[in-house]
Amino acid sequence: GFLGLRRQPALVLGGLLLGAALLWPGLLFALVSLAGRSAVRPMTQWFWADTRQQVPGLSLAVMALLIAFAANVGVSTMVASFRTTFTGWLDQRLAAELYVTARSEAEARDVALWLKPRVDALLPIVNAEAELAGQPGQVYGVADHSTYRDRWPLLQARSDVWGRVKTGDGVLVNEQLFRRNHMALGDRIALPGGTALPVDGVYSDYGNPTGQVMIGLDLFDRLFPTAQHLRFGVRVTPDAVPGLMVGLETEFGLGSMQVTDQAAIKRRSLAIFEQTFAVTAALNILTLGTAGIALFASMTTLSGMRLPQLAPVWAMGARRGMFARLELIRTLLLVVATLLLAIPVGIALAWVLLAIVNVEAFGWRLPLRLFPLDWLRLAGFAVAASLVSVAVPLLR
Repeated sequence: GFLGLRRQPALVLGGLLLGAALLWPGLLFALVSLAGRSAVRPMTQWFWADTRQQVPGLSLAVMALLIAFAANVGVSTMVASFRTTFTGWLDQRLAAELYVTARSEAEARDVALWLKPRVDALLPIVNAEAELAGQPGQVYGVADHSTYRDRWPLLQARSDVWGRVKTGDGVLVNEQLFRRNHMALGDRIALPGGTALPVDGVYSDYGNPTGQVMIGLDLFDRLFPTAQHLRFGVRVTPDAVPGLMVGLETEFGLGSMQVTDQAAIKRRSLAIFEQTFAVTAALNILTLGTAGIALFASMTTLSGMRLPQLAPVWAMGARRGMFARLELIRTLLLVVATLLLAIPVGIALAWVLLAIVNVEAFGWRLPLRLFPLDWLRLAGFAVAASLVSVAVPLLR
């Protein structure tokens, strides 16, 4: 049954949000009734009894608030988890301080000869198009260097994975290819030329829609003898990067299109990421504002209907200011209780988005990370919207 739901993520999301929203008014009624039983003073008993009587009339408003806040927590947790994971992943993948692309193989050889005495290491970056598991993909040749052994973001790996890749006895595949074809470590994958090698490791490859395989550089040259070697990753101290960029431009005429430093690539990548999810903040305001409008409509309607219930208490000596304070306390209690329930619902929603929806849509899974300060900011906005929504009934 769960596997079937994984194929219907919309049903999982809808069931989670609607189920929690439909259960909440009944649970809230039970909590208010329980609090009323422990009340001793007459005014406190009346307050809880009056609150219990209002719960049915406010049920739609608190359901809307629950759905809005849970959705905000879920989406913000997903985005923040993606941002944190993506930033760390960039630090791992962009291990070289400088990336150089020559315009021809002859120029690439000259650039390599010029760079070798000036840098710590040159890492060839070479790839070719190929059919992988029946679908278009890419095969990359990887050099045997500590940069990859220490920094490459492996999700799963067999023992001595880099040694086996170096000797051409195994391959690395990206997470998309691994999940899409329901692979396991040790499964063999067919490569061009009739070669089939076992999968010895899986690496994260966020943002790439196609399958990808990494093999040893020697094996790559045998399988793809016509592939051009034009790109390099350059390992060097960060202080030496500006001088190398100037030297490459002076000696070979390589500008910003051919020579890019690590920091610039990171800045561009993070800028694209932030633009992609910029709409999230606007959606937070919209959904919580809608919930505030629902609460305002409910409170305005109930305030007029409750005058006959409040009149006897007022006639017995209660002041109008006391009614306003009690109404404010009641609203805060209902809103805070709703937000407390919405947080675990939102976390569950984020898990569904990361572990089910993202995997089904893109082929990779992101780790769930928790950000309580973000929830606190959202809760503050929700409470503020709720207080604004009850301001008119309180003044009346």
